[in-house]
Amino acid sequence: MKQIAIVSGKGGTGKTTLSSSLGILFDNAILADCDVDAANLNLMFNSKVLEKHEYYGGKKAIIDHEKCNNCGICKKICRFEAIVFDGSYKVDPYACEGCNACVISCPQNAIKLEESLSGKFYYSTSETKNIVHGNLTPGEETSGGLVAEVRKLAIEKAKSLKKEIVLIDGAPGIGCPATSSIAATYFVIIVTEPTSSGIHDLKRIIDTVRHFKRDFAIVINKYDINEKISKEIESFCQKENIPILGKIPFDETVENAILESKPIVIFKDSKAAKAIMEIYKKLIKIIKKEEKV
Repeated sequence: MKQIAIVSGKGGTGKTTLSSSLGILFDNAILADCDVDAANLNLMFNSKVLEKHEYYGGKKAIIDHEKCNNCGICKKICRFEAIVFDGSYKVDPYACEGCNACVISCPQNAIKLEESLSGKFYYSTSETKNIVHGNLTPGEETSGGLVAEVRKLAIEKAKSLKKEIVLIDGAPGIGCPATSSIAATYFVIIVTEPTSSGIHDLKRIIDTVRHFKRDFAIVINKYDINEKISKEIESFCQKENIPILGKIPFDETVENAILESKPIVIFKDSKAAKAIMEIYKKLIKIIKKEEKV
């Protein structure tokens, strides 16, 4: 089994557009949407949830008001200002970091840490694909841990369904969910676009992927909206000895596909679909070791 991650240095580059299309082309793949802050891959396949799991990513302080004598020591000791007074002392769960300082300092033993529900993750299926995806509760910060749970469940389902590929739609950027999407993968596809910020973010995500020592290649999406910057990206990649897996042209059909919640590759005659098909063919050769990265 091979895990292939599709990532980008920022959101909005077309990462999910490519992920959903490759998901259609790989008939032996299960999909894992690891963009847990804004998961939407399941919407592209009109999938139905078969399993729902709760994710507890950390602990929060809880005050027992029957024991609390309102001494206020906990509020003074909390450096995160997570304890507020409103007639009685209460914990702001969005500010609490679960550091345990208030628990230790409370003379009444009125405070304890309890596991906090940080999100949920799901196993869904459609007529064509099986998808694992997750949603982090707003305000929670343990996104990397939820990504790990999504990947773990995807691997379990892939083994039981005898799938050879786990296709990961990674989180954008270089934060914790992005690094958790990249770690221990077989291959990484970085999607970029020909804009000034696109180049900057591309360099950051390349550094991140290199840190994890993963093989990777670049896909330039909407390359023809600014061919000057596209050439700069190609020149940079050539200088850094980074392979370009393919270039996808701007195609208005993509917008129609998104509005219909369908992967663009279904529209076989579209320019974008033809370009993605070529990317898929190259990727197959890489997986089969017929072509070196």
